[in-house]
Amino acid sequence: MLTNALALGLGLILLVAGGDLLVRGAVRIAERLKLSPMLIGLTVVGMGTSMPELAASLQASLAGSPGIAIGNIVGSNLANTLLILGAAALVAPIAVERPTLWRDGGVGVVAVVLLLAAGLTVGLSRPVGIAFLVAMIAYIYNAYRQERQETGHGAAYDRAVAMEGVDPGMIPHSKPTGSLAVAIALFAVGLALIVGGGMVLVDAAITIAEVLGVSDAVIGLTIVAVGTSFPELVTSAVAAYRRQGDIALGNVLGSNIYNILFIGGITGAVSPTEIPASILAFDLWLLIAASLLMMIFALSGGRLSRREGFALVASYGAYTAYTAGLF
Repeated sequence: MLTNALALGLGLILLVAGGDLLVRGAVRIAERLKLSPMLIGLTVVGMGTSMPELAASLQASLAGSPGIAIGNIVGSNLANTLLILGAAALVAPIAVERPTLWRDGGVGVVAVVLLLAAGLTVGLSRPVGIAFLVAMIAYIYNAYRQERQETGHGAAYDRAVAMEGVDPGMIPHSKPTGSLAVAIALFAVGLALIVGGGMVLVDAAITIAEVLGVSDAVIGLTIVAVGTSFPELVTSAVAAYRRQGDIALGNVLGSNIYNILFIGGITGAVSPTEIPASILAFDLWLLIAASLLMMIFALSGGRLSRREGFALVASYGAYTAYTAGLF
């Protein structure tokens, strides 16, 4: 059991480290392709920082473990909404821009509803996965147009800013910086670490589930989801500490959208999988309720207070205990 736990931890470390290196290299390569810093932030940084979750879900689906594949997506969003946003509010109350909350929070809720609808009908099939990816492209396009017109920042922009705020190596520049050979090497090493880390993590998670006598969905919803969401926890907490509450909130909203439309889309398109009945019956409904609760909290008084942040964190603790069968 200890060996499996260490393997799980190693897999998570490889995923996070690999994701960081991959994005660093991809940003430098994108600069060479003369992409605008804004577009690089919305696409390369925004999607690249979701690579740990993508690797875990995709490899779990390929390994025939839908509980980990879907559990990671749903569990990551629950961790984002309850644990990470709540922890950020505990660091400093989060001021809320209502248009951003309605637009991006609303997109996140709709994405969850679509995932639930897919699960109740055809599962995460290839057509559903492709539809999710088309929706992701439309969302990014709309975000890019919005930033170009300077009509206000959205969650996709905030997600990139949050990551760049804790890792200067992810900041895109208008002119190429650094060596192209180094950039390619960083990208290649990062990709290798992500693939290897995903394989180690999924194998260890499946074994731990068997040893504990629980479903793989339980491991995916909790340990795997929290582990792959660790970068979001750090970036949101740092943004809150810097009194950039809007960035912390946007980071969470953006991550929730990317998790379902981007990660769910690629997973469905590459390796169609079913959505476990337990997740359909409880966890997805809870995610919808948690997303709406977050919006209600944030709209009350125009900010997310420390008291409300504590309530979100406590709710996540109760959910984890319930999922683990502690009560």
